[in-house]
Amino acid sequence: MNAKNNKYLVYGLILATGIFIGWLLFRNSSASRDGVSEHPGAESEAQIWTCSMHPQFRQNSQGKCPICAMDLIPLKTSENDDASVDAIQLSENAIALANIQTSVVKRGNPVKEIRMYGTIKPNEKLLHSLVSHVSGRIESLTVNNAGENIREGQTIAAIYSPDLFNAQQELLDAKKLESTNPSFLAAAREKLRHWKLSDRQIAEIEQSGKASPTVNISANASGTVINKRVEHGNYVSQGSVLFDLANLSSVWAIFDAYESDLPNLKTGDRVEYTLQSLPGKVFSGKISFIDPVLDKTARTAKIRVETPNPKLELKPEMYAAAIVKTSPKYSDNAIIIPKTAILWTGKRSIVYVKQQNSNMPTFKLREIELGASFGDEYVVLSGISEGEEIVVNGTFTIDASAQLEGKSSMMNSNKTVDNEKLKTFSMKVYGMCGMCKQRIEKAANIDGTIDVEWDDETQLLRFSYHEDNVPDEIARAVAKAGHDNDKYKADDKVYNALPGCCKYRE
Repeated sequence: MNAKNNKYLVYGLILATGIFIGWLLFRNSSASRDGVSEHPGAESEAQIWTCSMHPQFRQNSQGKCPICAMDLIPLKTSENDDASVDAIQLSENAIALANIQTSVVKRGNPVKEIRMYGTIKPNEKLLHSLVSHVSGRIESLTVNNAGENIREGQTIAAIYSPDLFNAQQELLDAKKLESTNPSFLAAAREKLRHWKLSDRQIAEIEQSGKASPTVNISANASGTVINKRVEHGNYVSQGSVLFDLANLSSVWAIFDAYESDLPNLKTGDRVEYTLQSLPGKVFSGKISFIDPVLDKTARTAKIRVETPNPKLELKPEMYAAAIVKTSPKYSDNAIIIPKTAILWTGKRSIVYVKQQNSNMPTFKLREIELGASFGDEYVVLSGISEGEEIVVNGTFTIDASAQLEGKSSMMNSNKTVDNEKLKTFSMKVYGMCGMCKQRIEKAANIDGTIDVEWDDETQLLRFSYHEDNVPDEIARAVAKAGHDNDKYKADDKVYNALPGCCKYRE
């Protein structure tokens, strides 16, 4: 029994020894296939470590982030040796899931549609004032309401005028002395002509031999009454306006154009507009005048479009909506890209360009300079060339991947941060609300700063930096924005201009 047990014990030892030797061989083989160095410490020397919350920080060994004190993690390395240091690689599956789409950059002649709103106004060139040429009392009116149409030569009022009666008596007296002193008669006639009596009326007075204290006032133009100035029985003086008249056969459409749209507008441009009261009908005209002075509150300028109105469909004070299609000269044959391709950081405008000579989809950030916007497109002045392929959908996804890998991105223009030079700082900055937080962090986010954050409870502004003069520059910038801090006090005018919810001074 003992011999048999010893035999099993020996067999067990031999089996365990074989398994152990096989495990060692498999481990070494696996390590060789994975490219792990046999030298201890070689992996840590080649590996770059970064912070998941602050990927701009990197170092060659494990440790903690100097900004948030989180444990550093290994930095993901590129799977393609052809990829640039700042390039972002994504698998085909990732591109499909993120719905990333690209487009080839082309040249073209963009057309900008400018929308304007305004009202219909009478053509001021066709406005007339019907006035009384004599002093007296209104005896009767043949036009009683605004909106009535008047034709030229129509009698509009009768006025009792003692002065005109005396002038007629002088005419009759001069008529009696015509044979001896014809100059008196000529002077009397001219006086009545000065009061706008026609030669026919003067001849009727001479033939009848009777002077009348009442004179009829005739319209000297045709049009529509837009304002009635007098009533029956009113006393008027020479030159008093009785009616305001407008000829509506031609009208003005007055639109408000924003300051940013004015460079793209010029006299002679054709404008098409519609009216709420006449749906389905399109009216057109040309810009005849652009007001050289802007409204200081609305930041708009008046644009005048003259339009024929033979059927009198366009009536003053109707609301109008216009569209002007323009194509500035400098944008001819320009490089055009969709707005969806662009990420804005305040100071920078960036796109992601697809790298052509790569084994797998690879994208790289590119800073560009933008020109004017035209609808859903932008003109690119520099930074990209015709024929390059850019991301037009899913740009934020690629940028987020770049941020997580610590590469150049929308929020991180610096590739790395030297741990030895990186410093953290906090200062007291006074504020009250979320608007204050946005204003303070925006003012403090200057070149050389990282991770700017203001806490409304502690009133502390914290940030990291790597240049000695940054804290003082931030203190000045924050004070200039209207917020007192440890070093500087905001100017009273700037502080008083802050919204009421931001007033922190007692």
